[in-house]
Order: sequence, then C-alpha cells, then structure tokens
Amino acid sequence: MPVRPAVTEAELEAHLRGICFKTGPPRRIGVEIEWLVHDARNPRCPVEPARLHSAATALRALPLTSLLTFEPGGQLELSSRPATSLTDCIEAVTTDLALVRPAMLAMGLGLAGHGHNPWHPPRRVLTDPRYNAMEAYFDRWGSAGRSMMCATASVQVCVDAGYEEPGPLGYGRRWLLAHLLGAVLAAAFANSPTSEGCPTGYRTTRQVIWSQLDPGRTLAPPPGPDPRTAWVRYVLDAPVMCIRAEDGRWDAPEGLTFREWIRTGVPRPPTQEDLDYHVTTLFPPVRPRGHLELRMIDAQSGDSGWIVPLAVTAALFDDPEATERAYRIVKPLAETAGARPAPRNPLWRHAARGALTDPELHTAAVACFAAAQEALPRLGASPEVRAAVAEFTERYVARGRCPADDHLDALYAAEGDLIVGKESQ
Repeated sequence: MPVRPAVTEAELEAHLRGICFKTGPPRRIGVEIEWLVHDARNPRCPVEPARLHSAATALRALPLTSLLTFEPGGQLELSSRPATSLTDCIEAVTTDLALVRPAMLAMGLGLAGHGHNPWHPPRRVLTDPRYNAMEAYFDRWGSAGRSMMCATASVQVCVDAGYEEPGPLGYGRRWLLAHLLGAVLAAAFANSPTSEGCPTGYRTTRQVIWSQLDPGRTLAPPPGPDPRTAWVRYVLDAPVMCIRAEDGRWDAPEGLTFREWIRTGVPRPPTQEDLDYHVTTLFPPVRPRGHLELRMIDAQSGDSGWIVPLAVTAALFDDPEATERAYRIVKPLAETAGARPAPRNPLWRHAARGALTDPELHTAAVACFAAAQEALPRLGASPEVRAAVAEFTERYVARGRCPADDHLDALYAAEGDLIVGKESQ
C-alpha cells in the first residue's frame, strides 16, 4: 500500500469548503438515470447475476459518451457528462440509450423505469467487499438499506450551484429553492406505489425508503445563512459507513463520525481520498458536489420519460425569470415543512404519501410547471421537449395526478377483473 499523506482537520475542512459549492454563472446541466433491469419476456422473473454480469461486459464495449455503471441490485445507471445546454444533454443521453436498449434486448433484457422495484424483494448481485460493508452498516438500521441499494431507481438532475452573490441565481437562494421545490418534484414525478406487487400506501415508496435510513447521512443539513459551513459540519459529523483497510478489506465501523476518525486516527489516519469517498456515502435529498444534485425524483417509465423532469428542473433553476417565480411559489411551503429537515418533515411526507392529491403541493406544482413551460423556449428547448412537458402537465399535474396513479389504477382494475371473474364462475 502507498504511504498515505497525513492531513489535519483544518485542511479537510478547507478542502470541503472549496469543493462543495463551485459558484459562477449557471450554464451546465447533467442527468443521471437509473433503470431496473428485467427479463424482456417476463419482467416478474428475476434476472440471474450471471446474465447481468455478461450484460455489463457487453455494454461497456459500446461507444457511449455517458458513464455506464451498475448499482448493487443490478440497476443500470447512465450519467451524462456536464452539458452546456439542455438540448445537448438530452441529445447525448438519447443517443446513448439508442445504443443501450437494443444491446440489452439482444441479450433478452429490458429496462424499466420505476422508482422502486414493483415485482421482487431486494436482492444484491454485486458482491464487492465495499458493498458487503455497506450492507452490514445499513442492516443496523433495518431493512430499508437493502431496499435502497438493490430495489430503487431515480432520475437525478444536476444543476450548477449559482453565483456567489445573493440574488435569484445566488447559491444560497438556489440551495433553499432546491429543498422546497424538491418536495414538489418528488410529488409530481412520484412513480413507485407498489412493492412485491402490492400497494404500499405511498405514491413514492422510494422516497419513504430513503427517509428511513440512517438520519446522520440522509437528512438535509440544518438551514442557516451559510450553506458551506452547514455542509462542512454535516459531512464531518456524519457517521463513517466503511473504511478500506490496508489489506484491501472494507470494514463498517460502528458509532464513528468522520470528525472522530480524524481526531483519533483509529483504525488508521484518514486521507483526503477517504473524505471524498465519505461524501459519496451521504444521501441527503440535495447534495452539493460543486454543483447541486437533486436526488428526489423517481425513475420514469418509457424511452423518454426522464426528459420531462430534466427539462422542468433545468428551466426552474437556469432561467432567471423562472427561478425567481419558482422561489416565490415554493417559499410559503417552508411553513408546512417546519423546523424538521427534509425528507422527514411534513411537507416531504405529504409528497411521498399523497403526491399531488395534497392541495398545497398541487397548487405549487401547477404554478411551477407553468413557469417552466414559459422558460423552456428561452432555454432553446426543442418543440418535442416542450410538447412532452405540456403533455405531462395536462395528463398529470393539471389533474392532481402523478405517474404512480396510473400504476394504481391498473392494479385495482386487474383486481376488479379478477373478482368479477371469480363471481361469474
């Protein structure tokens, strides 16, 4: 093992402050899309690990511009490169998907957009030592960790942090906007109402699972006038999930925060590389990684379902007029949210359970989607993208519905047909 350079607590704090919010004019956009992988002929038939490993090998040979990875449960993820426009981002990922889907189909596999696996219990197919340690850590908190690792999928939108100065596009305003608008986005795009074929009582079961995990790494940092200071404190006081030992093993320490690790140097002194990895194991609904990662949107169905949440989020964060309107729209939601951090406060709980059946969230969503639709032409969005957002708005948002409602309607209709069939026998 190479000699690890010693670092002090002050050096690591300075490193965090320098990388969490990289400010400047908002001009880049990115998206990370996760899909559940299933047998193309029978989605309810679990895919054997050997087939998933073969698929991963074949897909990595494709000339993709996006980064292709697999999650512990076999979920496929495409992470776009930072794009300088919404159009460039959509075109790049669409081109990659046009290569990935046929290659998967040729291997008898399909991709499904659900926020939570509607068919199977969580099953881990990646057996790396790091994932063994993660599973051991999460098991201390119950079963939600295994579900998060192996049965959830999302559309994660990445936007620039914004200007250093205060104002509509200042990073402090955008940080607050993300935490209030996040509940609206979670509700509008809720798409995970079932687990193992049964309704869970929530429109976005995925969001509920995330809220049940270790609060030290999944709740939003406490609000305050200085997001950088709050984030640095949050990171260093968060529990350490796993540590790579000198022999290459990964251990899951119990009750050790990163700050305590720095100060004690046990089991070994941490490095900047350890800190950077530690940040990747923190899962608040909005995570600052230089840019802002919005992590609350369920995976969407269809070849292009992911485009609508990407377009709406980009419009509301990167068009100054839309950003100012969105901030005014969602600011009153802070009263409902109260003092508890997302996603465990009342606002986010309403979004997870009722989605847009909640009157307050419905009103905010209608206004935010209208602002986004007006902004998209200013961002150069294509007619096809604007039409997709308009269709989603009419089909769901205007009616107080979300994609989860379609799944529930189909499930209840099937149950009704089954009952009628039995009664007629």
